[in-house]
Amino acid sequence: MTYATRIRRRVAPYVSGDYAEKQEQHLLSSAVCNNEDLGPFIRKVFATGKPDWLLYQLRNFSRSKESEIEDVCKAHYQDFILAVDDLRSLLSDVDSLKSSIHHSNSTVQSVVVPLLSSLHSLIEARNISVNIKLAFNSVLSCVKVMDFCSRANLHLSRNNFYMALKCVDAIEGEFLDKIPSLTLQKMLQRKIPEIRSYIERKVSKEFGDWLVQIRAVSRHIGQLAIRQASAARQREEDLRIRQREAEEQSRLSVRDCVYSLQEEEDDDGVLNSGAEAGSNSDNGEFVFDLTQLYRAYHIHRTLGLEDQFKQCYFENRKLQMISDFQVSSITPFIESHQTFLAQIAGFFIVEDRIMRTSGGLISKLDVENLWETAVGKIRSVLEDQFSKIQIASHLLLIKDYVSLLGVTLRSYGYPVDALLDVLRKHRDKYHVLLLSDCQKQIADVLSAEKFEQMLMKKEYEYSMNVLSFQLQTTDIVPAFPYVAPFSSTVPDCCRIVRSFIEDSVSFMSYGGQLDFYDVEERYLDRLLSDVLDGALRRIINTYVHGVSQAMQVAANMEYFERACDFLFRHAAQLSGLPARMVDRRRRQFPLQRARDAAEEVLSGLLRTKVDGFMMLIENINWMADEPPQSGNEYVNEVIIYLETVASTAQQVLPIYVLKRVLQNLLSHISEKIVGALNSDTVKRFNVNSLMGFDVDIRLLESFVDNQASLFSSAEPSEMKDALSEGRQMINLLLSDHPENFLNPVIRESSYSALDHRKVLTISEKFKDASDGLFSSFGTRGSRQNLKRRSLDILIKRLKAAN
Repeated sequence: MTYATRIRRRVAPYVSGDYAEKQEQHLLSSAVCNNEDLGPFIRKVFATGKPDWLLYQLRNFSRSKESEIEDVCKAHYQDFILAVDDLRSLLSDVDSLKSSIHHSNSTVQSVVVPLLSSLHSLIEARNISVNIKLAFNSVLSCVKVMDFCSRANLHLSRNNFYMALKCVDAIEGEFLDKIPSLTLQKMLQRKIPEIRSYIERKVSKEFGDWLVQIRAVSRHIGQLAIRQASAARQREEDLRIRQREAEEQSRLSVRDCVYSLQEEEDDDGVLNSGAEAGSNSDNGEFVFDLTQLYRAYHIHRTLGLEDQFKQCYFENRKLQMISDFQVSSITPFIESHQTFLAQIAGFFIVEDRIMRTSGGLISKLDVENLWETAVGKIRSVLEDQFSKIQIASHLLLIKDYVSLLGVTLRSYGYPVDALLDVLRKHRDKYHVLLLSDCQKQIADVLSAEKFEQMLMKKEYEYSMNVLSFQLQTTDIVPAFPYVAPFSSTVPDCCRIVRSFIEDSVSFMSYGGQLDFYDVEERYLDRLLSDVLDGALRRIINTYVHGVSQAMQVAANMEYFERACDFLFRHAAQLSGLPARMVDRRRRQFPLQRARDAAEEVLSGLLRTKVDGFMMLIENINWMADEPPQSGNEYVNEVIIYLETVASTAQQVLPIYVLKRVLQNLLSHISEKIVGALNSDTVKRFNVNSLMGFDVDIRLLESFVDNQASLFSSAEPSEMKDALSEGRQMINLLLSDHPENFLNPVIRESSYSALDHRKVLTISEKFKDASDGLFSSFGTRGSRQNLKRRSLDILIKRLKAAN
């Protein structure tokens, strides 16, 4: 609301019915706009006795300019104007509140004074009439009055103020005007107000004592109520766990189900304290002493001060509530938040009880207004404190207590969605902090990685590190000590991720909300795909320098994949999603990049080692007189190394990983063979050296056949395909019709792995080396001539194509 709008609310527009006044108003506006002297106008209005008219016109003119000024200010100082508007609005509200209080006080005073005046007039009139009638029974009347006075004194001595007031009212109503003794009458007239004033002071003091006492009791009540809500939440969680277990058994078709009766715990078993401090009755309601309050309210109502006491009660309780929101700047909020929130819970539990049982002391509307004020204050405090907290566990602790506060007060009919909105607003911040904590923990775990298989000496270690994350490959418990195929990094990282899931679910499972698995899945995928995957890739690229280390890391990835499936199911179960729904979801392995990096590093290390053996190709006699019968020297070394790698890796690596690694190595060896034929260092070679490579590839294919027992029936042929480039090159050069390479159909079926540029280069070297063979006579010479012509055609056409 702008200032101009508020001005228009407070001042009604001036409407002139006089044409002369309109003319004067026009002249005045023109004079002000032209910066002319306003003296004539001022003298005229004072002469006519209408200075208010001039003041009103000047105010109207200033208001008409205020909008222009305001537009200019808005364009440059919008934020400042908004702040000033808010301040002025606040000042207006404060003035309105002060006026309301002053008006209420004046109303009370105006009501009381006439009543007292009427009372005195009535007493005087009654005294005149009673003096005549008391002549006959003066002694009896005095005795009755004294008897009532004695009773009133007895009740006052026993602090039975209500009965004392009844006696005073009886004396005042029945006997005061009939007392024949003027002295006694004056004494009673003087003492009755004093007695009422005394009673009012006493009950007011008791009310003040009750206010002090109920503040401490409210804190205790709030703590008990929140503890009760926590116990109820834990029982619900236990019930959900049993339901999930039953559903899992049903999903796995477990027929031997065991049924048992669960004895319900007493909701009030944990709440056992005295009535004065606040405890629970048999029906679950808290018991606390409101006697002093109700007596004070009853006495004030008897004294005719009901509205005054209601106002006093409401103001005092409101001040107490506001003072409860004062957060200490010395004590950290993580240490004081339970007391702070318990005080609020207890306050509104007490107010709810008073509203329902006091008979109108405080209305439902007043309680709702107090709650709205409290919600605003709580939100402000939580927003401020959450912005300062940089530790995820602290946020979780405070969130848990805030959610318990919401559950507690919701059971009493208070709307708590506004409080839960604060938690939703800080959900992302909590997960950022939680991810940061997990990142540090994962970094610490990985920095201690020794790349060694994990040794477990006891069954509980196996259960804690293998069964708890479903990493087992069989349901049979192994003998101990047991050496796991993975390193300690796998269960350690799984524990960190599981803790993340539980903390994340705990943060989001407030207010009875259970359908948040999609959000939880997104945060979990972020932890796995970004944090854990990135940390693993850094370790792989930085600290993995040996083949054994690379094998261990690659083996770990297999168990990480199993663990990820379990962790996503675990997150779904904690989020309330049935296991059958999780099984239907298909997701990519979140650590795929780390797994690829591990296999790439392992393959790179193996390729480096193989390259050392492949350097023996340099010792080959490219113009040998006869082909080597047992293959070249390098291939024997390579096969020995491959057999060593295979025997070692099959103890550590999953079979499908071993297959990919060996396939990668064989492909690399094939490329090296073709590369050697294609290299510039080899100028020419003959058929004998080529047949030697043919033997080498056959030996490599025999190695694959020897490993066939490890793989499925189709996988050995796939591994042999890794040698396809070398095999196809040898087959092409040894064939009788090399020009068939030019046939697209034959090339696609028999020579698909070959590059025509490499074929051209290698064929030229082979052609040059074959001149002696092609010059022989007879049938063999004719065959060689045909092959030579075919090879020449191939070379000629490939050159033309290039």
